[in-house]
Amino acid sequence: MPTRTGRPPRISKTDILAAAHRVIGSEGTQALTMRRLAREVGTTPMALYHHVRDKDELLLMLLDDYAAGVPRPEPPAGAAPGERVVAAAVAMRGALMGVPWIIEVLRADDLMSVRALWYPEEIIDASVLAGLTPEEAVDVYRIIWHYTAGEITARAAAARRREDDRPTHRSEVFENLDAARLPRLAALGAQWEELTARDTYDKGIRALVRGLLPPPAA
Repeated sequence: MPTRTGRPPRISKTDILAAAHRVIGSEGTQALTMRRLAREVGTTPMALYHHVRDKDELLLMLLDDYAAGVPRPEPPAGAAPGERVVAAAVAMRGALMGVPWIIEVLRADDLMSVRALWYPEEIIDASVLAGLTPEEAVDVYRIIWHYTAGEITARAAAARRREDDRPTHRSEVFENLDAARLPRLAALGAQWEELTARDTYDKGIRALVRGLLPPPAA
């Protein structure tokens, strides 16, 4: 077979982003290297550097590309500060549910999309209106962020494990619990998998917000 000669095919930013999304979606962020991406788009790593400086810049492009497609809901009209915080947190969780790789990137606490900064802005603003200082409001946002990120990550990991279609170690443990030592858990054993798969985010975020914000003035 003759060796291909000449210039590599022309590529666009759209081609690069689409290929990067494919790699991350199937193999995770660790697999996303410039060499791997070049193979995916059928070009050379050197040709990629004309479009993107390094992996960090590529991840920023991916974050911005994703954030640009996420609609920003309007805050509830006339809502109390606590309801505004809950609404922003629920919207943030909804935007991230299907893309756990973004959680991985954001948890490094370095890269972020400016397009997505309305989430902390809304939570912090509502918290200040509730009576907190701006510094305390940042604490509220960070606590909500960690709760939301952890909840999404845990649910994604559990979903992958259930897709394996094999009995889990947890199910085997709960089938054989000693009712004398752990009576409550033993009684719930048959329901444990179903109960722990329930979506409790709304319940949890409301409890968090009630505990973090001052009570409304009488």
